[in-house]
Amino acid sequence: MPRTVLLAEDDRAIRHALERALTLEGYRVTAVADGVEALAQAHTGRPDVLVLDVMMPGIDGLQVCRALRAEGDSTPILMLTALVETADRIAGLDAGADDYVVKPFDVEEVFARLRALLRRTDRTEADGTGAGTAGNTSAAGEDGSGQGADRGEPEGRCLEAAGLRMDPQARRAWRGERELELTRTEFELLELLVRNAGIVLDHSTIYDRIWGYDFGPGSKNLAVYVGYLRRKLDQPGAPQLIQTVRGVGYVLREG
Repeated sequence: MPRTVLLAEDDRAIRHALERALTLEGYRVTAVADGVEALAQAHTGRPDVLVLDVMMPGIDGLQVCRALRAEGDSTPILMLTALVETADRIAGLDAGADDYVVKPFDVEEVFARLRALLRRTDRTEADGTGAGTAGNTSAAGEDGSGQGADRGEPEGRCLEAAGLRMDPQARRAWRGERELELTRTEFELLELLVRNAGIVLDHSTIYDRIWGYDFGPGSKNLAVYVGYLRRKLDQPGAPQLIQTVRGVGYVLREG
């Protein structure tokens, strides 16, 4: 069965060109021009992945992303943005997006990122952990009533390193007694670092393991995710856990 893509882009030329390219690549595409239509289609069509333009009239891509995540919808989301500042990219990640592509983009890069997002979703489902992300309330241990379910200690299946604990099956993570609210990509990046604590991982290895594609030395994607993960991990007066090894990559270690 072809994978289904919901594409929301208000620029007609870009929307039509990307719709055609995705269709030729083998995807079944629903293309809409604004956020209102995107939400309606997401609720009725249940796509495998969403591609959302950030800047749309009315309800923009960030608002669509926040609304879906607030509903517990963990469908992978790729954002399209003309905003290149790190703060703008972080806003997309904070809204719950899984990845982003900066305009103008090469369509092959869009294809690569979609393949990576879908592989990660398939892997999560095959592992029996469901399609939820660690940043969603459903994955953070809340029941359908909206009341907090068990948020106690993990049971016997955790990874531990540098004061961090992770339960890969439940998609939960803690620093000390504080549970971390992580997106899908943040969780997978942190898990990779925890499993290799004390080992310096180079950029290409991390790109290959997390995204399934090395976006090259000019990409800032990894640096943005590491920076955002640090904001959630680090504590005042405590050592920075994810350390940069200049010119090589990153390592998780305490002190």
